[in-house]
This record gives sequence, C-alpha cells and structure tokens, in this order.
Amino acid sequence: MKDLVIDLEAEKAEILKRYRALLRASKSTLQKGDKTMIRKAFDIALESHKDMRRKSGEPYIYHPIAVAQIAAEEIGLGTTSIVCALLHDVVEDTDVTLDDIEREFGKKVSKIIDGLTKISGVFDTNSSLQAENFRKMLLTLADDVRVILIKLADRLHNMRTMEFMPRDKQLKLSSETVYLYAPLAHRLGLYAIKSELEDLSMKYMERETYQFIKKKLNEKKAEREKFVNDFIQPIKSVLESQGLQADIFGRPKSIHSIWNKMKKKAIPFEEVYDLFAIRIILDSATDMEKADCWKAYSIVTDSYRPNPDRLRDWVSSPKANGYESLHTTVMGPRGQWVEVQIRTKRMNEIAEKGFAAHWKYKESSSDSGLDLWIHKVRELLRNPDSNALDFLDDFKMNLFSDEIFIFTPKGALIQLPSTATALDFAFEIHSDVGASCIGAKVNHKLVPLNYNLQNGDQVEIITSSKQTPKEDWLNIVVTAKAKAKIKSSLKEEKRKVAEDGKEILERKLKSLKITYNTDNIHKLTLYFKLPSSQELFYNVAKGIIDLKDLREYQSAEKVVENKPQDKIEQEQVQSLMRSVKAKDSDILLIGEDMQKIDYKLASCCNPIPGDDVFGFITVSEGIKIHRTNCPNAAKLMANYGYRIVKARWTTQHELAFLTGLRITGIDDVGLINKITTVISTDFNINIRSITVDSDNGIFEGTIMVYVNGTEHLENLIKRLKQVKGITGVTRFDSAATPFEKAS
Repeated sequence: MKDLVIDLEAEKAEILKRYRALLRASKSTLQKGDKTMIRKAFDIALESHKDMRRKSGEPYIYHPIAVAQIAAEEIGLGTTSIVCALLHDVVEDTDVTLDDIEREFGKKVSKIIDGLTKISGVFDTNSSLQAENFRKMLLTLADDVRVILIKLADRLHNMRTMEFMPRDKQLKLSSETVYLYAPLAHRLGLYAIKSELEDLSMKYMERETYQFIKKKLNEKKAEREKFVNDFIQPIKSVLESQGLQADIFGRPKSIHSIWNKMKKKAIPFEEVYDLFAIRIILDSATDMEKADCWKAYSIVTDSYRPNPDRLRDWVSSPKANGYESLHTTVMGPRGQWVEVQIRTKRMNEIAEKGFAAHWKYKESSSDSGLDLWIHKVRELLRNPDSNALDFLDDFKMNLFSDEIFIFTPKGALIQLPSTATALDFAFEIHSDVGASCIGAKVNHKLVPLNYNLQNGDQVEIITSSKQTPKEDWLNIVVTAKAKAKIKSSLKEEKRKVAEDGKEILERKLKSLKITYNTDNIHKLTLYFKLPSSQELFYNVAKGIIDLKDLREYQSAEKVVENKPQDKIEQEQVQSLMRSVKAKDSDILLIGEDMQKIDYKLASCCNPIPGDDVFGFITVSEGIKIHRTNCPNAAKLMANYGYRIVKARWTTQHELAFLTGLRITGIDDVGLINKITTVISTDFNINIRSITVDSDNGIFEGTIMVYVNGTEHLENLIKRLKQVKGITGVTRFDSAATPFEKAS
C-alpha cells in the first residue's frame, strides 16, 4: 500500500511538471486571464480522466497535456487551442457535456471540441463511414482550421507513443497516417510534423528498413557534421562581410524521404548522397527579404557551382500553403551535390509551423494561397452527390505538394498541381468553361485537352456550345474540382437517359404481362448484376441490355432474395470474418490447413514466405494476402480497416512463388550466361522470363524467378551481387501467383 501511495505521489509530481512545461511552451502567446483559463481546462481534464490509463499504464492525462504542448510549441497555436487540446477527449470519454464546456469556456471552444468529438471516430467500423467521417473532418476545416491542427497534434502524439499497442493496430494507424494525415500536414505547411508522421509510420510498417537506415545515419553522423562545417565556413564569412546576419546549419533528411529516394532510383543507401540539406536562415527586415535571399544565393553560387536545373524559386511565387524559400543544388567540396535552402526567419517560421505562423504574419491580406485552398475544399464539400470513397481519393490526390503557375490571356495567375492538363485549367477558370471546352491554345499554339501544362504557360481555352463532358475526361483531369464537376455533369446526363430507359422498360414489361413494381425492378437489377435500378434503366436505354433477355428472365422465374447488394456483400465479408476467427483467434495462418478458407496472393505486391503480410477480405475472391509494404496497403488499411485480418506464414509447403529481380551492371560478354548459371545451376531455381536491355555499355535486365521464400530470395540476391560486372540487384513487385513445383 505504501508503494502505491509513493507511485501516486510520483505521478502527481510528474503531472504538475508536465503542466508547467506546457505553460512555458505557451508563454509567448499568453494574455491577461489566459493562464486562469488554461488552469481551469487542465483541472477539468485531470478530474475527468482521473481513473483512466493509457495502454502503457501511464495516467491518461499525460496525453491531453502532450497534445496541448505540441499545439503550442510545434504548431504555434494560442490559448483557445491549448484549452481545446486539453479537453479534446472529455466529451467523448467522460460525463462532461458540450453544454458544460460552453458554460465554462464560451461558444468558440465548445464548437471546436464538438468538431474534435465528431471526428474522433474517423476510420472506424466500415469503409464508407471512414470516408464520411473524413469528409466531416474537412468540413470543420472550412469552419475552423484549428480542429484539424489539434487533430494532427493528437495523431502525432499517438504515433509517438504507439509501441504499447497491438501489431494490427500499429499497422492500421500507420496506414491512415501516411495515407491522409501526413499529406494533410504537408498541405497545411507543417513540414516538420509531416516528416515525423511519415517516419513514425515507416517505423511500424517497414520496421527492418527503418532500423537499417537509422543505424546507417547514426554511423555517418560525425562524418556528416565535419562535411557540413567545411561547407559552411567560406559562405559564412562572405555573408558577414556583406552585412547579412544568418544562421547556417545542416538538416538531415527524414528516413522516409531517404527510403523513397532509394526506391525511386533503385539504389542502395550508400549511393544516396543528399542525406541532408544546408539551411541558411537570414535575419532580414520585411522590405529587404527578397533582395537578401537572392544576395545570399549569389554568395553561395560564387563559392560552389550550381545545378541550373535544380533552382526552385518559392520566394517570388510562394506555394499554395504559404511556403516561401529559395532552393538550389550545388556541387560541394568533395564532388557531391548538396541542397541549399535560403529563407528568412519569417519564412522559416511559416515553413516550420505552417498555418498558425501564416496567420500571425498575414495581417490584412485576404488573398493568401491558403485561403484559396480552403475555399476549394469548401467548394468540393458542397457537392452532395459525390460517393464518399471517390471523394476521399479525389481529395487525397488534391493534396498536391508541387504547384505550377499558369497565366490567363489577360495575365491573371492561376495555381494548379504540377500534373495538371489544359482541361483542368478550363475547369479552374469556371465550371461552364470546363464543360464546354474543346481544346486550348498554350503559348498561342493549339493543343488537345490532355496536354500537360508547364510552369509559366499562358493558356487560352476554346469552347463550343455543342460540347458536353465525356466519361474519359475523368482520366484526363487531376484536380478534385474538375473531377467533381465532370462526375456531377455525367450523373445528370445519365439520369436523363435513365428516364427514357425507364419508360422503355415499363412498356416492355407490360407487353410481357409482368407487373411494373419496385420488387420486380429490384429483382431485375440483381438478375442483370447491376448496382442500382438507375443503371438498369440506363443500360436499357443504351441497348446494352437486350430486351429479348427479359423473356429468359421470365421463363427462368429466377427467385432472387430481396436484399440490397451492399447488404449481401457485407454478409459475405462477415461470413469470411467468422470463418477466419473460428480457425485461429483472428489470425490467418498461411500454409497450414487452409483448405476451408479461399485465399489468394495479391498480384500488386506478390508476397512470398517470410514477408510481413496481412489478409484483406474481398467479396468475390475470398481473402487476398498482401505485403505490409505493398503499394496499396496504406489505402486498403485506411479505407477498409474492418476487412483487415492478421496473417503470418507458417511451415512452408513445396510451393514456388514468382517474384521479380531488377539487375544492373556493366555490359560484358557472357554476363547473361553467368547470371542464368547462378540462378538455374547453383540455386536450382526456375526462370519464367528474362528481359535485357543494353545502352552504351550499361546492362539492365529484369528476371522473373520462382523462389521458396524471403530467405531463399535474399541468398540468391547476395550471390548475384558477387558476379563480376553486376552493380545492383533489387526485388520488385509483379503480377504473379504461386505455382506448384514440378515433381
């Protein structure tokens, strides 16, 4: 009992210590009466959560204090947000009501807490609900962006303290984070938080790779610091002699961005040279910022040779989220490329703290990029017809990180994603212009609708009153606004055609003496395997359904259970779920007594024994096994968490699994023969296909081979790397299924 008292006393002291640290973090924004308000919120949170504990066993109050500290220290939010962060879980988890909150803290705090409570269930239960909740979260962004910022702080702290959660929960949260929260943080200009969310997601989704890169970075730390000091020295002295006050330091790239570079370029860690960026932060007066940045750029490029293709000027044209900086890549003293970022203290605060700092400096300006972006979000949310999952995909795609600037014929500037087409530009001008667009003139030259725009293009749209949006336009446009407008227009067009089909079908059923009623229309819809009655009418009008088929339907007297398609699908999924649970406590064992459960290996990532995997329940193809680092894993886990089952390999059967190897090297006589000898003779592995390309002495090949598992594959890769002339061997995903070994 004495020990328990000591523990509780220690916890009380720790809570107080954390609360004081929060007050210190919020000191710069505190005004008269704010401290009292924060204390009141803290006392309510402490009392409300007094009997609650986190998975780690710590008092639950640690979490809201940490979220409030992130909001204050890392995002730069003020007292209202700190109060809301402290109280963000009380309405959902305790007896405190929104009325209580409004009575104590006023309407604004109550509204933000309400927004946070509504979105606390994001990504729960089933796919459409997950997407709908995300839509609700974005609706609150249009009202008060602080809801999203506090939610990001909440997610960041959960990711930082996730080691005590079960593995499947870690994977689910990591997938949601990398799929939506990290891009959202990026879009709001919270680059430091975005990078940390990506790194933490990778820590759980690709554990071995994460630890490998982390270890490598630590090994090279001293060497890197020496290089940075050598690089900085000549620049620092010239900046000072020119009267420019600056902080210069090397900032390491995130583990996630290094891994992305390794994958994109198919290179090992040792060949990733830009492991860090040099950052120059200038102490400039507001009216001298632009001139000072370019002056510093001139000093850097006088000392080191720049790569002219790698200059990025976000000082003259800031990004849509308010980001301003000059980026250049120069050749360093040891013959390697080094990225240099030049910005002022104000620009740096906006880059680090995003939206909050943006408002701090904004003053009376009302045409900021962020305002425009939030206006676009609002527009997108106004479309009530869009399917929730389509909406989620469109919005995810619209969280673009790279923008291009396009000019209208009159010189007005329009911001678009870097992959935008002429048709996107037309819809950006106006929905009616987009809908009637037949072509465009880019820099006075006629181009088609799918022309990819380049930064600085001047575009004139050509329209026709006879033009209407087409289905294939959805493959041309990339902006969410254009997609939403095209879908809405096509839906309206389809509705009109379906009305005609409805009349045709009614007449035909009458001639066959079949009663036209809701029940029969529903049975017909299921008979023709269509998702809705509107699709049935539309297919009739378009002649896709031959009305002669109705006689077959009539003669077959097919009895179809009167259930909506989504209900049937849900039951199939639940049945499979029960089957899995009945076998082994919700864990799918691959390779042991699996005859009763239909499962396939996903062709998008081609898992092999030894890979970290999970099961995904499909409606028509049973359970599909994916690698946890599959390109589609994040999206599946984020959107369909309820269909995910744990899976692991057990004893391996005599199966061979198809996988792909990408091999690069110096072209030499007999190299192919050496490779095939290692694969076929030394390892007794069957080769399905081999594709080779040689260009100016460089050899590149892809080989599809059958292996037993990851250990078998790793040994093969290791042996191939020893072949003289081969410089790299990497595994890649391919469409494939397991084949029984020939006896």
